This record gives sequence, C-alpha cells and structure tokens, in this order.
Amino acid sequence: MRGDPTNRSGRHTSPLRVVRRPAAAAALVCGILLAGAGVTGLAVASQTGRPAVPVGSPTLLPVPVGRQAPAPQPSPQQVAEPVSLIIPSIGVRTGLIHLGITPSGALQVPPTPAVAGWFTGSARPGAVGASVIAGHIDSVSGPGVFFRLRLLHRGSRVYVRRADGSLAVFAVTSVRSYLKTSFPTQAVYGPVPYAELRLITCGGTFDYATGHYLSNVIAYASLVQ
Repeated sequence: MRGDPTNRSGRHTSPLRVVRRPAAAAALVCGILLAGAGVTGLAVASQTGRPAVPVGSPTLLPVPVGRQAPAPQPSPQQVAEPVSLIIPSIGVRTGLIHLGITPSGALQVPPTPAVAGWFTGSARPGAVGASVIAGHIDSVSGPGVFFRLRLLHRGSRVYVRRADGSLAVFAVTSVRSYLKTSFPTQAVYGPVPYAELRLITCGGTFDYATGHYLSNVIAYASLVQ
C-alpha cells in the first residue's frame, strides 16, 4: 500500500484521488459524485520494488470472543469506532488506525505495513453504509497485513472489534481485482442500504518500471444478520 505522493520516506507512491478537499469527502461517501471526479485506484502498493511472493500457508487464528453487535436499524444509528480487525482464515489480527485524506487529496495510508487503517470518511463498521479499511500488501521486511487478502472467499468471516467491546461480524460476499485505472469508485464509496465492509490492498501484475502493482484487490463483505 502506498502513501501520499508527497511522502518523503522514499516509498513508492500510487495515490487514490479520493477527493480534492474534506468537504468533497462527505459528498463522495454519500454518493454525490461530480462528473469527471473519478477515482483511479487505491493508494496501496508494494514497498519492496518487486512483486509479492508466496510465503506458505497462513497461521489460522481462533475466532474472537465477545458480544456480537446487533444488526443496525434502517434509520441512522451511531456505533462505536473500530479499534481492531481479525480475519481468522488468513491469519490477520491488527489494530486499526484512522485514515483521512491528505492536503493533496490522496487517501492517507498506514505508516507501517503491520497495521490496517479505517477511512474515517466512511461508515463505522456495523453502521448502515460502506465501511472502508485499507492495508499494505508487503514491505521490504516481508508480507504486509493484507498480503493474503486475495485468498478470502465467499463466506469467510471478518471481525471488527469496536471501542465499546462489541464485535461487528461480516461475511465476505466476493473478492475482486480491478485495474487501478478502472477503480470502482461507486461500488466502494457509494451509498448502500445495509451495513457493509470493503477491505482494500494492491495486487495483480507488478510493474517493475514504476515499482507499483497495476490493480487493487477488494474484498466485499456484509454484516452477518
């Protein structure tokens, strides 16, 4: 996953142009898309300068224990902020940091490949709407938090623990790969009538010339009723 193109850390960059300013962020999340304001891909890519390589089978994690949050009502409902993410089938257990947008209009990305981030301009996990969580695929030190995201399949469970101790439990409905030039803005950020989740990283063909992946991998999930 890559950061702001102004990042001085030396990492590769491939910014997601979510919006040009914070006011526009709300419009985008609410589905008020202006003509020509398309998104070309998420700012998540390799930090290695080479494509990701297989690292063996994932370590399966136990299903987290806790009070399962009830499904939200159709009317707006405030829920606690997310604090961690657990995906047992691919060995993901990570805290969640807050992601916003940079002054240049790019989606912020986690400062380290070891954690994922929740985009605060999206719905809180378990509330009506699409919640967006992004993470790196790899780094110079090895696989990133979402290295195995592409291995999820329909029915895989995703658990988001929230600040009040409750668990929002999601079931994966599909895993798709899109060229960054054809990023599905409306499907990811547009309004939805139910509580849904989008997990995003990079994938597909690796471009050695630019040091970027050419695609985004997106796992779509819905709250378990």
